[in-house]
Amino acid sequence: MDNVRDFIIDFMSIFFEAMPFIILGAVISGILEELVPQTLIARLVPKNKLLATLFVIPSALLGLIFPMCECGIVPVMRRLLRKGLPLSCSIAYMLAGPIINLVVIMSTVVAFAPHGEPGYYIIGLRIGLGFLVAVGTALIVQRLYNKYGNSLLTDLAKPPEAKTTSLAVVDETANASQPKNWMERLGNITETALHDFVDISVFLTLGAVLSSISRQFLDAKTINELSTGYPILSILAMMGAAVLMCLCSEADAFVAASYKTMHPAAKLSFLVLGPMLDLKLLMLFTRVFRAKLIWTLVVSLVVQVLIYTTAVYFIWQAAKLPISTVRIN
Repeated sequence: MDNVRDFIIDFMSIFFEAMPFIILGAVISGILEELVPQTLIARLVPKNKLLATLFVIPSALLGLIFPMCECGIVPVMRRLLRKGLPLSCSIAYMLAGPIINLVVIMSTVVAFAPHGEPGYYIIGLRIGLGFLVAVGTALIVQRLYNKYGNSLLTDLAKPPEAKTTSLAVVDETANASQPKNWMERLGNITETALHDFVDISVFLTLGAVLSSISRQFLDAKTINELSTGYPILSILAMMGAAVLMCLCSEADAFVAASYKTMHPAAKLSFLVLGPMLDLKLLMLFTRVFRAKLIWTLVVSLVVQVLIYTTAVYFIWQAAKLPISTVRIN
């Protein structure tokens, strides 16, 4: 009975923690679909191939303007794709946005500032590594897109011009001569938002169920003790915990901070990978990306986070920095 109770508590916490952001993301996606012209975003992207590739850098910082957690950012990113934002730029925003936004940065500061000097290093490194991983993955996706094009996307995410046989293609020139009143626009926004909300909520529920089951087998004490004798294994363990626990990026810093004796590199692996890849996100990805792109994202994220956080571990040790200044009771 205890396991059933824990499962229900974990499921409800994940589901209701994510739900407000799913609703917000659905509303924003409806507004984007109705009010942003199809060609506007495409015109903002530089025509020069090199400059267009480098456009992933400001895209990774969009979270500072449009703060979203990882749950709500998926429907927004899908609408941006349909409006013409390049896939690599959409990926950069989707991955970095849940880390590089003011709400998450402030929650990380509140969680780690009491840890003193090591805590401030963790705050800065989370932002920096999140940016590097997001941009690096976006550039890898760009190379993949150059080879496979929009076949990497589901029909729900492809820009209309890529779906020439679809009835969903909209002739904006014709529509421009028939301006809509505010009631029609509000109705279209509501219809799109409801569609995205139902579509995404199904996969959020499935991801929450899988995460709640996996949490029954996680032993926080064991994970904490790994840091003492097996530092690299503790990094891998925290990466696995990030994928399985499905925490919101606005709350995960407090969980990571609770592992007081764990090496900061392991905490960073949890803080960087979690907002980019977890079970519920994998479910949501299937509504936007084909399997080839999903596997590319998974491998790229896991490898980069492992390499960067392992480097942090050895640099931290070489510099003889303290693990924490918080007194362990």
